[in-house]
Amino acid sequence: MKVRPAILIIKDEKILTMQYRYGNQDVYNLPGGNLELFETMANTLAREMVEELCIEVSVGKMILIGEVVQESKSTLHAVFEGKIMNGTPVLNPEETSAQSIVWLPVEELMQRNLYPNVGKFILQHLENKLENPYVGPIEQVWF
Repeated sequence: MKVRPAILIIKDEKILTMQYRYGNQDVYNLPGGNLELFETMANTLAREMVEELCIEVSVGKMILIGEVVQESKSTLHAVFEGKIMNGTPVLNPEETSAQSIVWLPVEELMQRNLYPNVGKFILQHLENKLENPYVGPIEQVWF
């Protein structure tokens, strides 16, 4: 199972996402990445944010964890709170295939295609209603 940490950065009621285009669909990804050998999830997030978005972040507590299971692979997604400490997000095309950076309004989370599909869990977290950070299998639509 692959492990992918992601970071939830909120500014002015908007969530930092990276927008990708798959076929005719826009898909919004929480910034994150894959662990390298001997790397912690917090270190992965710090490294990936510098590499892909040219920002330095502080990584806070884990807010949720769940799995996306496919026939050929499965991924454990862990989402952490985060804060930008230095810089303004700018895509580094040498490190990411994202099309753009989108500050997605919180109220639009359920209307957008997210990967991982954790919009409802983020809303529950923001309303202090996420009872268990382990959300189990995440229902994911593929494009």
